[in-house]
Amino acid sequence: MPYYLIQPEDPETPDALVLLDALSDTLAAITGSSGRASFSPDDVRGEGAIFLIARDSAGRPVGCGAFRPLQSGVAELKRMYAAPGTQGAGSALLEALEAHAAQLGYAELWLETRLVNARAVRFYERKAYQRIPNFGKYAGRPEAVCFAKRLPSGSSSPA
Repeated sequence: MPYYLIQPEDPETPDALVLLDALSDTLAAITGSSGRASFSPDDVRGEGAIFLIARDSAGRPVGCGAFRPLQSGVAELKRMYAAPGTQGAGSALLEALEAHAAQLGYAELWLETRLVNARAVRFYERKAYQRIPNFGKYAGRPEAVCFAKRLPSGSSSPA
């Protein structure tokens, strides 16, 4: 698998904005919605949150992902994206996000995606995420599917 340098970055840097725009365009093509309305850069800044960018060996930004506090012991994954052709970037990003969440004391990660986004659904199922009842604003929305994964070392909520 190729090597990716994954580091925290502000979600409004030029590289982050390019990745987020690519994600929004991809989601709009698949689902009819860009997902922009479900994300604010401020959600992934500050305590208990993170925004990561993956860069290839040449330093090019090839993926991003984030999480934000959702409820006690639970963070919500947001804006996961890996550029087409970047083998393993999505997996590397997800592993980094899970590690950061566990270090911050989260016990679980939750996320929402659209059922029509079959590639994302299969990705999270392969990564041991289990379907859960739709939470928050996704409750009662049949086009949405929610997943959760228990983290190995998280046991208390972030301070």
